[in-house]
Amino acid sequence: MKYHQSTLARIYGIAALSVMGILTINAAEPLPKPTDGKLRIICFGAHPDDCELKAGGVGAMWAAKGHKVKLVSVSNGDIGHWREAGGPLAMRRAAEVTKAAEVLGTTAQVLDIHDGEIMPTLENRKWITRLIREWQADVVMSPRPNDYHPDHRYTSILVQDAAYMVTVPFFCPDIPYLKSNPLFLYYSDGFQKPTPFQADIIVGIDPVIKKKLDALDLLESQFYEGGANGSAELMPADPQKQAERKRQVRGYMAGRNQSIAKNYRPALVSWYGEARAAQTEHAEAFEICEYGKRPGREELKRLFPFFD
Repeated sequence: MKYHQSTLARIYGIAALSVMGILTINAAEPLPKPTDGKLRIICFGAHPDDCELKAGGVGAMWAAKGHKVKLVSVSNGDIGHWREAGGPLAMRRAAEVTKAAEVLGTTAQVLDIHDGEIMPTLENRKWITRLIREWQADVVMSPRPNDYHPDHRYTSILVQDAAYMVTVPFFCPDIPYLKSNPLFLYYSDGFQKPTPFQADIIVGIDPVIKKKLDALDLLESQFYEGGANGSAELMPADPQKQAERKRQVRGYMAGRNQSIAKNYRPALVSWYGEARAAQTEHAEAFEICEYGKRPGREELKRLFPFFD
């Protein structure tokens, strides 16, 4: 198919020049790296609670050092409750993660894709690519592609598919491309097939565990009320029982990060040494995706400035 020069210019949103009969399309120049010395991290989750649950601790630690952290929910979570759904639930969950971000010191964004309907389409791949570029990310996080929930799997596929494309000048040429590939990471999980999670990086989050739990407390629709698989029985009318229910949920959430510290203790020792690893009670762990930057240990310490 042949396009007129002006048609190509409209398609790409950029200048099209004809030189000696050869059509040349000029892409936007790559954005210069920020000069403030701060890292830029963007985390993708399928629902408005996934990023907070999997990376809320390390996100808060980055933010406390002045680094820029964005937590993105790829769906709006509009069927993630047993009692309510649709627009009201989507707005409620967006408000929850916005409040949680205020506690963590991060930024929250919720995309307008229906819960349960995330698909690895070209349109969505471009959306993810643009978000990574606009944030000028040094680090990108997502779920692994083997997961029980289709939204988790396809969020992972979308981020994987963007991993190389963020550096390609003529893919989404309306947004300046990244000159170097970010580090792409997976969140921890317990799935074993086809391959189990590997803790390439593990961060002790004891200094911010209270902050993380305070943020998760604000996601009441998912944790206190049980989300899509909850019920009215989880929400007692008696104030004393309500307080007990909240303590129960908070303890469960703390236990998840305690399990990570316990299950990946050799990785903790590798990063912190025996003495400090033995004192670490709560942790978050991440696996390096082969599709992005493959930094050495010293570069990883620069990107995760928590080990000294």
